[in-house]
Amino acid sequence: MAFPRPRSVFERLPAYRAGKPAYSDAYKLSSNENPFPPLPSVLERASTELGRMNRYPDAGMAALYRSLSARLGVEEDQLAGGTGSVGVLFTLLAAFCEAGDEVVYPWRSFEAYPIAVDLAGATGVPIALRDDASHDLDAMADAITEATRVVLVCSPNNPTGPVVTRDELDAFLARVPSDVLVVIDEAYAEFVRHPAAVRGLDALAGRDNLVVLRTFSKAYGLAGLRIGFLVGPPAIASVVRTATAPFAVTDIAIAAAVASLEAVDELEQRLEAIVAEREDVMTALRADGWDVPDTHANFVWLPLGADSLDFAAHCAPVSVRAFDGEGVRVTIGDPEINAEFLTAAARWRAAR
Repeated sequence: MAFPRPRSVFERLPAYRAGKPAYSDAYKLSSNENPFPPLPSVLERASTELGRMNRYPDAGMAALYRSLSARLGVEEDQLAGGTGSVGVLFTLLAAFCEAGDEVVYPWRSFEAYPIAVDLAGATGVPIALRDDASHDLDAMADAITEATRVVLVCSPNNPTGPVVTRDELDAFLARVPSDVLVVIDEAYAEFVRHPAAVRGLDALAGRDNLVVLRTFSKAYGLAGLRIGFLVGPPAIASVVRTATAPFAVTDIAIAAAVASLEAVDELEQRLEAIVAEREDVMTALRADGWDVPDTHANFVWLPLGADSLDFAAHCAPVSVRAFDGEGVRVTIGDPEINAEFLTAAARWRAAR
């Protein structure tokens, strides 16, 4: 009997795997969530919007764009919002790619990249990271062909942590043809303290083929509300806004995002606490003999290879994110939970 069949891509498309649940939120170091609860001012603003949930949200996201324009120093027509930066990425690739196009991206990097590429009908061209877990931008530039439509750059790289520097990106962009779209994914930009790290917004000037992705999920702690955005040339932002499903972002999410931008000083204190804890965790791991790449996000990466799944099981009840055959990513959480993880990691090494 015949029945409706999806596109053939679904015969090979892997499902996105969310971080492993834990018996309490505090023990969940597998999803790169912000460990702090919502700021009272943000929670109050979002809660107010609950009282009008019978109304459709503002499809134009006007309040969000006004606030982002003022905060980031960009024009409103350079912005396109969506359901997290990953939602914006899916929309962007669907709008700019079709069958026969290629998308170059680093690997290992964000797990959603190959899924988004395949769903857009394009062909992924993954390029291996360097030995220090950073982007090999020379190899990525070498991989660009006449079929290349988009190149993805993730800084800091998820799940390994290193950044792309300004000089590295400038040299790379000099080799990218003007008709190839370069996407800088900066989901963890607010955690970066590397003095030479690229800042995607600074790189936009004078370039018509470059966009930057940002999110409110990580530093701002709005992961559950799903809101992110793109900054880029007005012509590209306009296409993405057109391709985004109507009413994709709720007014609750928009209100929380705007309130977060207004509470940036309070959020900055939280960011500094997370960054300081990250440095302490990385220092402790290295002192215990672990090979930990430089990280400028809110996580650390342990390149455990074939031992990744066993190590993740060993860390219970702390939940960490294992990438089978590659490594384990551990989010920076509450100091007490980080200490439990470090104890488990030390016991693992002692037993080897």
